[in-house]
Amino acid sequence: MKTSTRSDKSFPLHALDEIVYGNNHDLIQENANVDGNSPMGQASKMASEAAKSYAKQNMISEEVRQAIDENFIYPHDLDFLPMGTTTCCQIPLGKVLKGGFNTGHGFMREPGDITSAMALAAIIFQANQNMQHGGQSYPAFDYDLEPYVHKTFQKNLSRLRTYSTLYTDQEMEEIAWKETDRDVYQACEAFIHNCNSMHSRGGGQVPFVSINYGTDTSEAGRLLIKNILLATKAGLGHGETPIFPIQIFKMKKGVNFDPGDPNYDLYQLALETTAKRLFPNFSFIDAPFNFQYYNGTPESEVAYMGCRTRVMGNRHGDENSISRGNLSFTSINLVKIALMANCTDNFFEMLDRYIDITIQQLLERFAFQRKKRAEHFAFLYGQQIWKDSETLHPDDEVGEVLKHGTLSAGFIGLAEALVALTGSHHGESEASYQLGYRIVSHLREKMDQASEVYDLNFSLIATPAEGLSGKFTRADQKVFGKIPGITDRDYYTNSFHIPVYYPIKAIDKVRKEGPFHALCNGGHITYIECDGDVSKNIPAMDTLVKAMAANQVGYGAINHPVDCCGCCGFSGIIDTECPVCHNADDNKIERIRRITGYLVGDMKRWNSAKLAEEKERVKHQ
Repeated sequence: MKTSTRSDKSFPLHALDEIVYGNNHDLIQENANVDGNSPMGQASKMASEAAKSYAKQNMISEEVRQAIDENFIYPHDLDFLPMGTTTCCQIPLGKVLKGGFNTGHGFMREPGDITSAMALAAIIFQANQNMQHGGQSYPAFDYDLEPYVHKTFQKNLSRLRTYSTLYTDQEMEEIAWKETDRDVYQACEAFIHNCNSMHSRGGGQVPFVSINYGTDTSEAGRLLIKNILLATKAGLGHGETPIFPIQIFKMKKGVNFDPGDPNYDLYQLALETTAKRLFPNFSFIDAPFNFQYYNGTPESEVAYMGCRTRVMGNRHGDENSISRGNLSFTSINLVKIALMANCTDNFFEMLDRYIDITIQQLLERFAFQRKKRAEHFAFLYGQQIWKDSETLHPDDEVGEVLKHGTLSAGFIGLAEALVALTGSHHGESEASYQLGYRIVSHLREKMDQASEVYDLNFSLIATPAEGLSGKFTRADQKVFGKIPGITDRDYYTNSFHIPVYYPIKAIDKVRKEGPFHALCNGGHITYIECDGDVSKNIPAMDTLVKAMAANQVGYGAINHPVDCCGCCGFSGIIDTECPVCHNADDNKIERIRRITGYLVGDMKRWNSAKLAEEKERVKHQ
């Protein structure tokens, strides 16, 4: 519904000039997952700017638009509002593979082995990426692919029994498992290569994909977990670190947590792999807010999108992540509210106003999303990816099934807001910490209230701010100037995190951030920044992961530098030159770093705010 009569003259033609001539790196390379200089990347960005302008002029109420223009709130992926897309989905891979599926250009029959299954898993990711504006994830990657590992074993065993009379049955089984092991590794290797080379959305973007695994204790499931880790550890063709899939290793006591657990060896391999390749990250099923949904089944295990999004509670059906995702989310600029407030009480009054406006904006967007028809998203609904979509006919509106998704409010800059209010951030002062906890608790309470009032799944997300980290700051600097400790950097601190520039022990950072995870039911992450080659100290990595588990972290990651020489392929830490071939040309050195605690990538593609943030990161002791 059109809510504005603004003139088309407000269209930002200057932004298109900056895209065409490539003179604004932050605009072109806002998202490190897109090659903004490629033809399709430029075309996508031009379309994005036009769509944002259309949405603001025609699809947003005046109060919401004013809050956006005044830099108090930011609706993420606003350029996709006119398309009515939703953000992300945890795809039921096993369900889609069983019986086959149709991408819209032909039917793919059910795979007969792990090689075909993992090739189709990549295709499913690619197909669904074109249905939504966020990422795609497999919540039970190991369980869903285990049957196809077993099918491969049966094929190998059948062939041996047919053509060989040299071995006993026991020997043939052992040989068949060895051959299956080789087949699974090759399938995993191909899957990782596909995830880093296939494109979606008109060719401008590598699909943003994640996989959750680690708890399948069957022989076939363990074989899959082992080989996806080994293939990740090996890297791409020249030893490069794979950017995708983002991998999340699910931790569970009695399964992989302690020596003697059936998958403890795979957890150790996961530590070795993340020490070399930054992935996998780690999620914790036993965290109280995750364990409350656990009933012993794979479906009840918590699953995260790599970006940190978490979808579990559901007012309209099963309370798990399967076939569900986030519908949209909007972030609140806590820093500007704190700067405008003259006392703590006034801060909460202003915060309530902008929370209410954020809820209003989410409802406005949902009102448009729910009117879309199933035929507009042929793969998402036609192949029954989204929960209960089998009940829809092509011309049905999708509102009833979208109720399974979440509407999320996010926030950025808690640390800087606390400095504005108290003079200290929550890493420096216990009083500031208690106020910060009160602020985030208040945000969560408001989301819970909205869930009751509107009977929808409202949630609070700890915003994953890649492009937004600099947008809010630049706009506030124009109003307030550069205030020490508040607006004097090129970025605001991500969500509830202790500032990256503040010297703090790793265990103290985990202890302080852990309690916020329970409040942010829409998604959260804590990450530790390490220095040097962590692969030489795996026990310390184990200590960090166990510390996260002990302090009720739901999702965590360990950061460290990963460099790769483009001349000789050396992978490790490179200062000014490669220690092997002495290449000193930085353009021929890939420097992989974690951008916002989840997405990793070569720093050459980062925007200026994230480059500034990375430069100031203090390595934790």
